[in-house]
Amino acid sequence: MGQKINPLGFRLGTTQGYHSLWFAHSKNYFDILKEDQKIRNCIKNYVQKNIKISSGLEGIGHIEIQKRIDVIQILIYMGFPKLLMEDRPKKIEELQMNVKKELNFVNRKLNITITRITNPYGHPNILAEFIAGQLKNRVSFRKAIKKAIELTEQTDTKGIQIQIAGRLDGKEIARVEWIREGRVPLQTIRAKIDYCSYTVRTVYGVLGIKIWIFVDKNKK
Repeated sequence: MGQKINPLGFRLGTTQGYHSLWFAHSKNYFDILKEDQKIRNCIKNYVQKNIKISSGLEGIGHIEIQKRIDVIQILIYMGFPKLLMEDRPKKIEELQMNVKKELNFVNRKLNITITRITNPYGHPNILAEFIAGQLKNRVSFRKAIKKAIELTEQTDTKGIQIQIAGRLDGKEIARVEWIREGRVPLQTIRAKIDYCSYTVRTVYGVLGIKIWIFVDKNKK
């Protein structure tokens, strides 16, 4: 079971919560769900295009969306909030305007809040961005994985598993390689597992990155 289902959906209600909090009628469910996806894409595109990132990381861990009748609250969890802290009021206002234009908000208010992730390299999405940046620069995938594990060991994690699939190092035949460090109990529902699936486009083709991180549920 641990290998055949998304680890986050597998643990909803126990160690994982929802990233979208709202209620909708069955007829409107698809439209509201599509709206959430547009909001996340708009925020990520803004951060990627309009902010100069020296480290090559967008630093977005995940985005939570809370919807009420006339208010939409967006919580952006970032590992490097300085990316938006410089001239913060102006950039957040620009971001709000971009989201409103993209989704044509008329009678609803939009509030955006940025929350800092204490251990950014203990978050799978940020770690996947780091590995993707290394692969785009033609760094060997083994070196990229080892460096990512070293960064993760500095955080409060109990184990990590990284899997990369595709034409690794430009080889003609695609294959799957993975490395595990520590414990990663995928079949234990009470184990707090953070997971992400990330796609990176390189000169050799498309590579898929999957990361499982076993964290202490008593620590944030």
